[in-house]
Order: sequence, then C-alpha cells, then structure tokens
Amino acid sequence: MANKLARALSAFCLIPLASAVSAASLPDYQTKSDWYTDAADRLEERTALSREAKTAKNVILFVGDGMGISTLTAARILEGQLRGENGEENALSFEEFPYSALIKTYNTNQQTPDSAGTMTAMMTGVKTRAGVINIEEDALRADCVSAEGKELNTFLELMENRGRSTGIVSTARLTHATPAATYSRSPERGWEYEAEGNCVDIATQMIELEYGDGIDVMLGGGRRSFTTTDTGGKREDGRDLTNEWLQRYEGEQNAEYVQTGAELASVDLASTDKLLGLFTSSHMSYDADRIAKESDEPSIAEMTGTAIELLQKDSDGYFLMVESGRIDHGHHAGNAYNALHDAIAFADAVQAALDKVDLEDTLILVTADHSHVMTIAGYPTRGNPILGKVVENDSSGAAKAELETASDDLPFTTLTYANGLGFADLGENTDADERYGIAADTGRKDLSGVDTEAPGFHQEALVHLGSESHAGEDISLHAIGAGAKLVQGSLEQSALFHVMTAATDLSLTEE
Repeated sequence: MANKLARALSAFCLIPLASAVSAASLPDYQTKSDWYTDAADRLEERTALSREAKTAKNVILFVGDGMGISTLTAARILEGQLRGENGEENALSFEEFPYSALIKTYNTNQQTPDSAGTMTAMMTGVKTRAGVINIEEDALRADCVSAEGKELNTFLELMENRGRSTGIVSTARLTHATPAATYSRSPERGWEYEAEGNCVDIATQMIELEYGDGIDVMLGGGRRSFTTTDTGGKREDGRDLTNEWLQRYEGEQNAEYVQTGAELASVDLASTDKLLGLFTSSHMSYDADRIAKESDEPSIAEMTGTAIELLQKDSDGYFLMVESGRIDHGHHAGNAYNALHDAIAFADAVQAALDKVDLEDTLILVTADHSHVMTIAGYPTRGNPILGKVVENDSSGAAKAELETASDDLPFTTLTYANGLGFADLGENTDADERYGIAADTGRKDLSGVDTEAPGFHQEALVHLGSESHAGEDISLHAIGAGAKLVQGSLEQSALFHVMTAATDLSLTEE
C-alpha cells in the first residue's frame, strides 16, 4: 500500500531518469556503460525535467519487427484502400498518438542492425553487437566463455522483481530474438533449444526464469523449442518444457497451457494465474495466410486482448511486450503483401490495447527494431493501389488511363526491394515463405500481364541476396498515456529503457 501511495503522490513529480532504477537491480557494468549513461543523460536534457510526468503503473511495448517508415506509409495507405478510400489520408491506430520520436537503430558492430542487438538496447539501455541477446558488446558471438560476467538485466526482470506481472506476445517463435530479449541472455540468438558450453538454451531460460515468480502470460509460436524430437519438437535432451512449466506452478497457482485459438478462447481468465500458449511448431502464420486457410490460431489482436485481461488482475501493475514478428518475415521473402497485412493486424492489436486500458496509469509505446529495404517510388497518382503498378498524372493533373513505363518500356510497381530473391508470381498463395523454394529472379521483368496486387506477388529486387535484408535508417517511436511526454526528438534506441524506467518510477527504494 505504501508503494502504491508513493506512486500516486509522485504522479506529478519530476522523475530523475538516470537514478530511476536501483543500482542493486542491475550490475555495475550495465549502469556504468556509456550506452546506458549517455542515453539517460540525453533523455534528461531533452525533457529538461520541467514537464509534468505522470507515473505509469503499466507499460505495454509494441514492436513491429522490421516496421520501418516506408512500411508504415504503405500499410497506412493499404488499410485505407481496403476500406475503399484513396489511402494516403489514412492513419494507423498508433499514428494518432500525441508523442513521437525518431530512433537510431545501429548495433555496436553494424550500421544496419539485427533484432537481437536492437531489442537488447530497448530492454537493457545498453547497445550491443548483432546476434547476441542481453550480453555486453565486448563478448564474442556464440562464445559462452566470453559472455560470462557480461550479462545484462532487462526491464521485464525489473518489473518481476518488484512484484508486477509480466507478459510476452509474438507472432514469431517465443524464443526468437525479439521476444527472447525480454527475458533471456545468450551470446547466440540461434540457441533457441540447445546451447554450447555452460550456456542455457533460450527456451529453458523462459520456463525457468528466476526473477519474481516467472512470466505470467506467454503467447506465440515456437512449440518445437519446448518439446522433444519424438513428439515433433527439436529438443534432444528428453525434456518437455511445457510439462515442466505446468509442474512448476502445480499446487500453488492455476497454470494453463493451450495450443490452439479455440483453446485460448475457452480459458477462464478469472481463475487463471499463469498462461502459456504455443500455437505453432515454428512461427505463427502470416495474418493473411491464417485467414485464408482458417487456421486455428489466434490473431495478434486476440492474443493482446487476452494477455491484458489476465495481467490487469494485478493491481500493482504489469509489463507486456507485443511483437508482430512476421512483418519482418514478409519483407525478407520480398513479399510486400504479407508484410503490410501483418502491419495492419499489428495496428489492430494496438487498438485492442487502447480499448482495454486506462491511459491515466498506462504507458503504451509502439516502435520497431529496424527497417527494411522496401521503397515507395515513381510518381503514382493519388489513390493508386499501393501494391499496384504505377499510373501517373500528366502535367495538367488529369489522370492517364495507361500504365507508366520506365526507360526500358516496361511497367513498374510502386513498391520494390533494393535486394533479395526478386520477382515471383505465386498467384493467390498467401504464404510468403513459399518463395524460398523457387530460384532467385532479380532485375527487371515484364509485369504487363502480372497481377501485382495478388498475395503471391513478390516484388522485383535489384541486388541478389538469399533473403531481403534489413535497412539502417531511423525508425519511429509513438507514445500515449502516463509518461508519454518523455518521447520526443531523436533518440538512441537504448533510451527506450530509460523511458520505461522513468515512466514507471522504479525507484532506489523499491524492492
């Protein structure tokens, strides 16, 4: 009660950013890291600590994996066009938030980052190298010995230590880089179900989390990392981690494990303390593919709503991370259709959260970990289908009836990729990953007879890579609710950690 009263009284007090987290909660090398201190100092300078800052009891961090600015723009247009509008004037749910910032995403060893290093920055306040999860930058990737004594603690763990509830939701495997960075430490992001040396695999770390009493709700894909090879999983150590998780809470808390959307919908949340949902062996389906095939998987909005409903039972507050992992995968496959539809589904999940929370005590942050090399180009006329071929206006503003052609006399699409596997026409196929089974076909193609708005169209690409790559430009951060005023200007990605600790006022005296 005293803590609740203190938080209520400090709702309009100034919150010192750098000291918002107890030194006892984080190792000295984490709080003394230049990344940690510089991000805190810069954020303090930007806000000048002169504005009223409400204390957030709850934080929901939405991460659209690979959702760069071009993805936001194209998804905004597509969402509007799906409603019969021109599209350009549309706004995704979180684009209406009152506060925003640009975020610099580079890793310590790469201009263009990966998800492990970027999510580590957000969750710990410390930037690190690509491929490692919550390990300091001077450790070597995939080297267990070099990582010893360089582990970083996360915001999720801080909230657990203070008796607040926690949750993770992802359309990717729950052991994949972004969700894994909320709770695990690994010098190799690929060690999802087995690890080398004395390191512990990521799935085991999730189930055995020592902070607090463990994560309260975990919903997503990746069942294979938790089950044995004789049951279709990947584990060769004979351990079924789903059973071990259930046994951990047996007799103490009511824990439920579900594997389908129907089972999730039937869970009595009022009597459930812990909830684990693993809905697919690997990543969950693309949203368009889930709908087309009527897969028994929950949508990201449904998972988000369920998680919030369970976490809200904790009057002390909660932290929830929601990732739309398949935006990234659609781009990697060179398929804008699925990337954009998953971005729209992601915006629906943000709206589902807005409909359930009280913004007086809840901070909602929406961001990405990095961008992708999808471009929006040419001079298409207003309202031209964002997935279509370019139709331009003439100099007088009257719309042309014919397609615009490039210097090679071939039509071209508004959306293209700078690199990747290139063109493929898979018709109505809604699974973008089918592209990997077809030979690369980069460069210019005659698209005259191709339906570029079909789910199975994969855009042209210039440079041949086995998978389209991330991009290195800034991404956006959008904020609403308690403490949202901290989000403004241009920030290092590591500053997000300080935004969350400052907004929640994780003080030096809080245990």
